[in-house]
Amino acid sequence: MATHYSRPQFQRHFRRDEAHIPFTIDGTAYSGRRGDTVLVAIMSVTGQLRRSEFTSEPRAGFCLIGACQDCFVTLACGTRVRACTTPLEAHMAFTTRESGNE
Repeated sequence: MATHYSRPQFQRHFRRDEAHIPFTIDGTAYSGRRGDTVLVAIMSVTGQLRRSEFTSEPRAGFCLIGACQDCFVTLACGTRVRACTTPLEAHMAFTTRESGNE
């Protein structure tokens, strides 16, 4: 059910000259910028952060300050991280195909 998204939700207006940080979603390579959180990096290249584990509806985070649990994403190793407060690191690999997070 995982699909890649037609257009990004975030449009970068600042920090466009920062160093690129490579990451992947379901094996597809993308690039964020130095200083991005995981949420900013993913939403800058996709139309959703993840799919709800309850309804499979697209989600984009809710509070964006680390108080709720709506922005959890899954790393390829199986670890879940809070996207809005986790800094993007080079070569992070995210998956949307793990059961319970589709």
